[in-house]
Amino acid sequence: MMWHAYAASPIGDLLLIAAGDGLLEVHFPPATPPATSMPDDARLAPVIRQLDEYFAGMRTRFDVPLALRGTPFQIEVWRALQRIPYGETRTYAAIAREIGRPAATRAVGAANGANPIPIIVPCHRVIGSNGSLTGFGGGIDVKRRLLALESGARLPLHDGSGAAER
Repeated sequence: MMWHAYAASPIGDLLLIAAGDGLLEVHFPPATPPATSMPDDARLAPVIRQLDEYFAGMRTRFDVPLALRGTPFQIEVWRALQRIPYGETRTYAAIAREIGRPAATRAVGAANGANPIPIIVPCHRVIGSNGSLTGFGGGIDVKRRLLALESGARLPLHDGSGAAER
C-alpha cells in the first residue's frame, strides 16, 4: 500500500509518496501521484511539518522514516548525502572518496541523480569539483535557492503559477 500528499513550499507543491515503512519519494512540481496510491495527509503530516520547518529556516535535519529503494551502491551514496551538514556542500569526488570508491565519481553522480527523496536526502548539496552547480531534478534555480536557504536567505513564497513571487 502507498499513500500520497502534497506539501506546499516556496518552490511549489511537493508530492510526497510513502509506504508502510516510510517515505519513498519526493517529487518537484508538477507531479501526479501514482494511480496505486491513496491520498492521506494525516499519514504524511510529520513529513509536511518537517518540510515546513525546513523552508522556514527552523530545521536543519530531517527525522522521518525513509524507505530507500535502490541498489546497494545507490543506498550507500544516499546515506553519505544524509551526512552532509546543513549549509555545506560536497563534491561528487568527495562523496566517492568518503564511501571508499575514489574512482567512482561518475557513478556517484548517477546515484545522486537517481535520489528519489530530494531535499530530505540532500542531493542539492553536491556540486561539481570546480564549484559549479550541476544537474538537479528540480532544476538549477531550485538547487541555487535551496543552497541559499541553507546559508540564511529566506525564500520568496510560491504563488502556484510555476514562478515564485518577487
